[in-house]
Amino acid sequence: MIHCGKKNISVFACIIVTSILICSWKHPQLQSNITRKTFPQATTASTPDQLCRGKPAQNAITALKDSKTFIIAPYFDDRESKVTRVIGIVHHEDVKELYCWFCCQPHGKIYVSKAKIDVHSDRFEFPYGAADIVCLEPENCDPTHVSIHQFPHGNIDELPRFEIKNRKAETFSVDFTVCISAMFGNYNNVLQFIQSMEMYKILGVQKVVIYKNNCSHLMEKVLKFYVEEGTVEVIPWPISSHLKVSSKWHFSMDAKDIGYYGQITALNDCVYRNMHKSKFVVLNDADEIILPRKHPDWKTMMHNLQEQNPGTGIFLFENHIFPETVSTQTFNISTWNTVPGINILQHVHREPDRKEVFNPRKMIVDPRKVIQTSVHSVLQSYGNSVNVPMDVALVYHCRLPLQGNLPRESLIRDTTLWRYNSSLITNVNKVLNQTVL
Repeated sequence: MIHCGKKNISVFACIIVTSILICSWKHPQLQSNITRKTFPQATTASTPDQLCRGKPAQNAITALKDSKTFIIAPYFDDRESKVTRVIGIVHHEDVKELYCWFCCQPHGKIYVSKAKIDVHSDRFEFPYGAADIVCLEPENCDPTHVSIHQFPHGNIDELPRFEIKNRKAETFSVDFTVCISAMFGNYNNVLQFIQSMEMYKILGVQKVVIYKNNCSHLMEKVLKFYVEEGTVEVIPWPISSHLKVSSKWHFSMDAKDIGYYGQITALNDCVYRNMHKSKFVVLNDADEIILPRKHPDWKTMMHNLQEQNPGTGIFLFENHIFPETVSTQTFNISTWNTVPGINILQHVHREPDRKEVFNPRKMIVDPRKVIQTSVHSVLQSYGNSVNVPMDVALVYHCRLPLQGNLPRESLIRDTTLWRYNSSLITNVNKVLNQTVL
């Protein structure tokens, strides 16, 4: 017999109380108690989405009421066990407990599970960092949506509701997807951006995902062109509306809430967003191109690299600076001179390596083998990592010099980019004629 409290509680109310079942279990990989709580079905509807309660999340970044947790998106992950992995941003000290409120199908019942909060190690001393909020999915449940709350109890109608992505198996729609994050600072390097986009396409890219904080009006026009073409997907990234953001990578350089406009969070979201859509995901910036030196394109290069490195899921390419301050008059195209930005075809001198300085790397990864990624390396993965030799490919990075005092004679002339000059010039002109000129 279950005691129902005071004598004046009705028998009917007692029956309702006893109908709520609360269970708990442990899962060795989550290392936390998972609490399952069943709530009565509240509504009837014709579709599963309408059965799920809560307010549908509308934005790319959703702040929870605790103001210390920001949700990007949840993803189904069954590579080890059936979990929902929520990509988010949390305060590394203040957020102690979170719970996943699963909406299970076909009846829309709610199960509450305690989350494991895994703040990524590459936080670089900023108080906020990328985090995986991981919940074991309850048995006999096919959750389509989830809400995140700091408590295991409350009113679900007041919580934001997120669709769990990657639930359905997909066949690869593209071979290569480039993830660029984040576009900020009223970005206006239009010419170099178009050149990078056209080089990506020549090398075999079908999709470019851009996490956009802000950019110039002219850049908006160019983005609109690429979106309509079907090449670009723009993810709004209003992180500066939620946190004090730094354009620096380390807290000691700029004591704000989070570093480099939340770049690491965006990269992780991009990996999971494309996990079942793209064979490979490329993690680099808009002023960087992974330039093959032995192969004509990425598809040929990656086929050979995978044959030589079986079981490898992460391929790292060494970054090399081609200073924008050193140029050649070759490919000085007059119509391009009116376009804001850098003409990369005029910058074919790279800085020499410094023995005491480690060159950072950018990556091409098999997203299904990535658990957590940082900017220059993968933090957790299922596959091996390999450093790709410089004679196979390098990262062409045209930017301000790091060794600004070097005379021109000390730089290394490297015209690998010019192998693509004819196609690149033709394709860039087509885009400029439809957007800028």
